[in-house]
Amino acid sequence: MPPRQPSPVIVVGAGIAGLVAARRLVLGGRDVVVLEASDRAGGQVAHHTVGGLELDAGAESFATRGGTVADLADRLGLADEIVRPADLPAWLYRADGTAIPLPATSLLGIPSLALAPDVIGAIGMRAAFRAALDLLIPAPVGAKAATLGELVRRRMGPAVVDQLVAPVVRGVHSANPDELSVERAAPELRAALAREGSLSHAVASLRQRSPAGSQVAGIRGGVAVLVDRLLADLERFGVPVRLGVAVDEVASDHVRVDGEVLHGDVLIAAPGVAADHAPSRRITLVTLVVDQPDLAAAPRGTGVLVELGAPGVRARALTHLTAKWPWLTERSGGLHALRLSYDGGGAGAGEVDGGVAPRDTGGIDVAQAVADAGTLLGIPLRDPLDADVVTWERAVPQTHAVDGMHYVGEAVAGTGLAAVIGQAESEAERLLGEGPEDEG
Repeated sequence: MPPRQPSPVIVVGAGIAGLVAARRLVLGGRDVVVLEASDRAGGQVAHHTVGGLELDAGAESFATRGGTVADLADRLGLADEIVRPADLPAWLYRADGTAIPLPATSLLGIPSLALAPDVIGAIGMRAAFRAALDLLIPAPVGAKAATLGELVRRRMGPAVVDQLVAPVVRGVHSANPDELSVERAAPELRAALAREGSLSHAVASLRQRSPAGSQVAGIRGGVAVLVDRLLADLERFGVPVRLGVAVDEVASDHVRVDGEVLHGDVLIAAPGVAADHAPSRRITLVTLVVDQPDLAAAPRGTGVLVELGAPGVRARALTHLTAKWPWLTERSGGLHALRLSYDGGGAGAGEVDGGVAPRDTGGIDVAQAVADAGTLLGIPLRDPLDADVVTWERAVPQTHAVDGMHYVGEAVAGTGLAAVIGQAESEAERLLGEGPEDEG
């Protein structure tokens, strides 16, 4: 008998994870259809236009670790469009109302040299001496810590966690370091600790592999260009991406949409589709475009992270987009783009380049962002020429075990494009490897 043909694959959700998985599956020889409930593909990777500048409404950079995103960009014909941020420091706005540059040789706020002057300036001499004890503590101490916060606290003390790591992790991962596993925060850190014998040396080793300025990267024109290229590839490969399609029922071998039953292997790329409750965290982003020449000096580098409890500021981070990305500076015509990040916000209807994103932001508005930006930058901010407010629902990582279905996306991969894209590729490979003999 001829070999049985594999079933088609139904990808539920057209966010970046669903699109990446769909592309890998069709290249592996599977018939694929992508279903998306909203009227826009890409999920949290989206464009919006503010003050005449086309900007990312969601992710605007990615971690370079492992080369995962760069490899995808290369396959999409974007290798020459990958760009590095400007060689400027990020700053920290502290609980005492002062602002300082973050220590230069650090990873997620963890210093590689605890007694460096910028570390002492950030946390004080006593706390820096406590952090330096890490070099004398046996490597097994903290090695089995479940969270990043526990690991750093046991090896370097609470001040490093509270005053350095927590602001960075809140800004990068939208999480508390005591809620974030070591593997999701820094996948190579635990192995580096075992290899190097101390957390300080582990950070130094990882930074040496990824020199300053290369831990994150972006794409000329914005990270959302990835979505445009993925959609173009799927169209070229004959993969239908059906927008505005709500799934009524989902199982491991079929989905039901508008009374139609589609049979095949099911890959879930949308949080909550197969669960009564999908944990999530709301993040509000306020983008301001201002005509303010005194910002050209980048008074607080590429942006400012905020220590918990800092006075008079609701934002948890500010990114000076036109200082961070030289390509955007070239296109800005002297205008400055700032983006402030907030925890929380409510659900509502707002447009992001044709797609729907929550908009009722629970008191987080442009006026609040203008006030916060002035405080964080140390320069009173003028009224913006234009602004936009977007709230995203960020999936909280959780463990799925439903009927053998396949899952991709932030809820299983964790935060960040590198994690999401890498996990989507791996899960697609796993589904391809199951073969016809494993189906049914």
